[in-house]
Amino acid sequence: MAIFSVQARPSGATAWTDLARRVEAAGFDALLAADHPGHGASPFVALAAAAAVTSTLGLGSYVSNAGLREPILLATDVATLDVVSGGRARLGLGAGHTPAEWRAVGRERPDVAARVRRCVAVAEAVRDLLAGKEVTVDTAELVVRGARLTELRPVRDRVPLTMGTANSALLRWAGAHADVVGLTGFGRTLADGHAHDVRWRADQIEAQLAHVAAGAAGRDTPPALEALVQQVTVTDDAEAAAASIAADTGLGVGDLLATPFVLIGTADEIVAAVAEHRRRWGVTRFVVRENAADQLAPLLPRLAG
Repeated sequence: MAIFSVQARPSGATAWTDLARRVEAAGFDALLAADHPGHGASPFVALAAAAAVTSTLGLGSYVSNAGLREPILLATDVATLDVVSGGRARLGLGAGHTPAEWRAVGRERPDVAARVRRCVAVAEAVRDLLAGKEVTVDTAELVVRGARLTELRPVRDRVPLTMGTANSALLRWAGAHADVVGLTGFGRTLADGHAHDVRWRADQIEAQLAHVAAGAAGRDTPPALEALVQQVTVTDDAEAAAASIAADTGLGVGDLLATPFVLIGTADEIVAAVAEHRRRWGVTRFVVRENAADQLAPLLPRLAG
């Protein structure tokens, strides 16, 4: 069984609520909103609007930048979303990669190690806050003093946490603590501050999964593995459709089509590819962009089978 969610950004009230209804009716698991302050909508405001017109659809940030978000504010947003949606909130976290977002709040982007430490500290603080605990942290990366959700608590005892990353340390932490490991396949951030090198070769995916497995050792139930799909194309000529992406990423077309980060081919080929990703990598969850929702909707019954 494969589970599919849709990541999207609202551009208007009617289009956004229509999308939420359409995604729910098609059988997608969740509607997820990106979190890039200054470059898009507030995810939690947008998701609360989607909650008002849906009844079963999961709703979450994908992913919130732990480098910019303070734990008490993030926990309050997540708890509020869980309450107004009747227990459907999800929390996605990542270490953040866009330098402009740090500069917009008056800081320079820290190095990778510091971003990872901050992300783990925020994840642990938010988890404890949502569980009703009082949180105090005093480190170079995070300072929290006596924070607590005193009046508003989530509907559920545990709001599912997705850690979106390709960083080895975060993959190990996610293996030990997250509900879902969001495999981004992203490598080094490029000069524009937004695009990335990719880690999509088979040996790179295997290395990432090894870190998750190491972190999950000893857990009764390991986290689910989820791939962020960058391109979905239903076509009779997969090689032609994949050629430009292969050139951009430096992968051969065959290697590209074997990754879980693209789904390109006929309906039958995509269904077979999803089954192979589960068999080979253990990936059972996929997040696709809004423009892929209508292409995949007719395939969901087969993909979930």
